[in-house]
Amino acid sequence: MSEMNVNQVLAQMRAMSLEAGSAKVQETGGGADFAAMLKQSIGAVNDTQQTAGKMAEAFEQGDTNVSLAEVMVASQKASVSFQAMLQVRNKLVEAYQDVMNMPM
Repeated sequence: MSEMNVNQVLAQMRAMSLEAGSAKVQETGGGADFAAMLKQSIGAVNDTQQTAGKMAEAFEQGDTNVSLAEVMVASQKASVSFQAMLQVRNKLVEAYQDVMNMPM
């Protein structure tokens, strides 16, 4: 089962935060790294949602290896990850709109 490890994500976010706060800014290849990271994040959200859906389906079919608690936790993980991705998208759209509205 491929689940998103919350502690691992938090550690990655802290590492990225430290990198962002450093004095040196790397300008080469920054766009490709961001695009790859965004694509990976979207893939992780999709995997989380598919896992939750499969667990719910297995529970509905009476699989004894899947408990209701596991289904609910997987469902909430999928919901939280989707909401986080939605907020990232909203911030990207907002930043784009701010840049487009800047006077030349």
